[in-house]
Amino acid sequence: MSTMKISWGTRVAVLYGGFVVLMVTLVTLAMKQDFQLVSKDYYQKEIQYQEVIDAGKNQATLSAPVVFKANSEAVTIALPEEFAEKIVTGNVEFYAPVDAKFDAKFALQLESNSMSIPRTSLHPTKYQVKINWEAEGKKYYQETTLNLFKQ
Repeated sequence: MSTMKISWGTRVAVLYGGFVVLMVTLVTLAMKQDFQLVSKDYYQKEIQYQEVIDAGKNQATLSAPVVFKANSEAVTIALPEEFAEKIVTGNVEFYAPVDAKFDAKFALQLESNSMSIPRTSLHPTKYQVKINWEAEGKKYYQETTLNLFKQ
């Protein structure tokens, strides 16, 4: 009985050929994929997002960030001292990644440079709090994680 021996050159050629076939298959499958944008007006939303980036940069120049304090009765939001005597408009959005039903949005209504939101308006979960406000024609934006599980 004789066995057929394959030389090392043939083995390298078979390996290389297999690699080429694999790459051609992957490229073909990738080209057949249907990629859809999240929204049809993606470019317009991207331009609007630039405003959020600029507002975040404005917030970074402030003396202090917005402070969020939570206790068993309320969540208190305190703006930096620069806004104590200014007219401030804006909103606060509580985004809960676990369930959209837990999301909440409030208009910014300041008393003595702070605002209180009753805990009954919020669920005991982890929130991504997005606050944007405007004062004297300048926009500001800040995102903070707030955990309301145990307070």
